[in-house]
Amino acid sequence: MAIFTGAGVAIVTPMKENKEVDYEAFAKLIDFQVENGTDAIIVCGTTGESSTLTHEEHIDVIRFCVKQVNGRLPVVAGTGSNCTETAIYLSQEAEKAGVDGLLLVTPYYNKATQNGLYEHYKMIAESVRLPIILYNVPSRTGCNIAPATVVRLCKDVENIKGVKEASGDISQIAKLMALADGCVDLYSGNDNQIVPILSLGGKGVISVTSNVAPQQTHDICQLYFDGKVEESCKEQLRMIELCDALFCEVNPIPVKKALNLMGMNAGSLRRPLTDMEPENAQKLEKAMKNYGILK
Repeated sequence: MAIFTGAGVAIVTPMKENKEVDYEAFAKLIDFQVENGTDAIIVCGTTGESSTLTHEEHIDVIRFCVKQVNGRLPVVAGTGSNCTETAIYLSQEAEKAGVDGLLLVTPYYNKATQNGLYEHYKMIAESVRLPIILYNVPSRTGCNIAPATVVRLCKDVENIKGVKEASGDISQIAKLMALADGCVDLYSGNDNQIVPILSLGGKGVISVTSNVAPQQTHDICQLYFDGKVEESCKEQLRMIELCDALFCEVNPIPVKKALNLMGMNAGSLRRPLTDMEPENAQKLEKAMKNYGILK
């Protein structure tokens, strides 16, 4: 059984001006998601600035999220690392915190071989009992999980259930699902490809756009599941301008700006990320108004 189906939000980690985690704002963002159609919360992923959180902060943010959600939705924790031992430590701590599943990004910078990826993921999975979603985003990590490796892991390791595919390569994803024969839970990692991924047998999306449009992102998935494919596609296409604006600078710079424009108090970014360029901020504001989430 899949950890979740539909739209899971890759939630931001709000920061105070002094760059400490703003837990009061975080609670409000979590409640906003729960109350507006999101199907799961993915905490401490790329969008949550996990790469600049200390290990202690990382675990504290996960614990807080689980407590605030309080069983209302599944919580999936990003606990990947380019160090296998670190990923094991974070995964075990997330399990103790009570999350429902883990999201494990490919080891970045190391550029592991496919056998290295297999061993990395197998070791992490065997250290916990939680279901695991692999995360393939080669544009950020410099490392691609081959379809055959994903299928091998899902078949060989009981608690590795699927993959978040953000390669953008539809041909690779189609090959993956052809090889999988039903053993891989597939999630889109790109908000502009939700419907194409669902058409290949996807379970849903792990979404940046859901931070600002949770109900609409949920609806794209639910309409598709309900057999209303044309309506789902129409909503997907309506979202494209917003998706483009949310990725016109590196994530999560634009989505934090978008939340701040909505009065949601996502705060600032930790370096090396910086505030959005003015011309791109104007593009984002226009897209949000056109989509109807900003007046």
